[in-house]
Amino acid sequence: MSGHGVSSDRATVADHALDGFLVAMPKAELHVHLEGTVQPRTVLALARRHGIDAPAQSEADLAAFFRFRDFPHFIEVYMRVCECLRHPDDFALVVRELGEEAASQNIRYLEVHFNPEPHVRKRGLTFDGMLDGMNRGRAAVRSRWGIEMRWIADGVRDAESGLRSVTRTVDWMARLDPRDGVVALGLGGDEVGHPPAPFAPAFRAARAAGLHVVAHAGETTGPETIWSSLRDLAAERIGHGVRAVDDPALVAHLAATGVPLELCPTSNLRTGVVPDAARHPFRRLDEAGAVVTVNSDDPALFGASLTDEYRLLVGAFGYGADGLERISLNAVRSSFLPEPEKLDLLTRFHEEFRALRLRLGLPTRPGAPPAGDPLTSQEPRPKAAPGTHRRSLRP
Repeated sequence: MSGHGVSSDRATVADHALDGFLVAMPKAELHVHLEGTVQPRTVLALARRHGIDAPAQSEADLAAFFRFRDFPHFIEVYMRVCECLRHPDDFALVVRELGEEAASQNIRYLEVHFNPEPHVRKRGLTFDGMLDGMNRGRAAVRSRWGIEMRWIADGVRDAESGLRSVTRTVDWMARLDPRDGVVALGLGGDEVGHPPAPFAPAFRAARAAGLHVVAHAGETTGPETIWSSLRDLAAERIGHGVRAVDDPALVAHLAATGVPLELCPTSNLRTGVVPDAARHPFRRLDEAGAVVTVNSDDPALFGASLTDEYRLLVGAFGYGADGLERISLNAVRSSFLPEPEKLDLLTRFHEEFRALRLRLGLPTRPGAPPAGDPLTSQEPRPKAAPGTHRRSLRP
């Protein structure tokens, strides 16, 4: 056999080992929309249960309807899914199914977005009833698979109800007990024509109530939406944020402050936010020192799981096992778990990664703590590129 053939065989073995690593490794996800996880079979079942006209009458035809065509089609599919969620039991069901799928991917922790105000306004649900159904599902998932979930309630910036979509959401959240699982207020919806600043009072109220705050920003608009989310909303994480790459000062600020980015590469490719994988800024943002996480956004609608997102990091962006492990740990560190729970989850992740590398014959990641050592909540990040500077957040 020629030397070239041996090299090719070794590369195949290495690729197989890396895929085995990313499939088996522990994962956490911070940016996934509950309504975007509902599978076609479940949409069909719920439509029949509630006497709603489904866009297709068979699972195969509905799966074809789900197949992404363009952004308007994505919105149409998303709204048709939401129409089928009419009862607290429906929310319990979709949360249990999300947990089952998460277990199959070794996802140990999720922070799940949901849009309560449109469900209440349009479908006669109550916030408390909806949340009760979700928490019944959450309890079942924890009991069966040991997976933890928390909720992020999104106000919709472009809702027909206007600012009230956000203020009502804050009113509902402010009276909750931590055991209800809602950890943060989010801001979703169409960024174009709906800047963050008008929502600042609602976000101040959420913070005063002890809630974390996040915002979708820099997905379909430019860096200024990210700056405004940081300055006006005091956002602790940025959903998507791909357009940060257009402003070196913003990237430097994100790197210096450690505000994490919830990047969703497949979503960006499907919606045309980024034209192709080669031009996606994931790796550039990471190498510039920003804290990056990888997420699936709406996996049932985009046809890509969190495991598929990690495969994209390997195939399109050239990540190896060390980078995949670091990005997985970024998600845990960037979560809104209380510090003791976060440190416990980090310990478990480090132990699982160590055992997985031993099983696959991979060396320990440089910088990983030795077995049994105390863990801190952060590890060193790459320094920002020389010559960049921080920009003031003040108007």
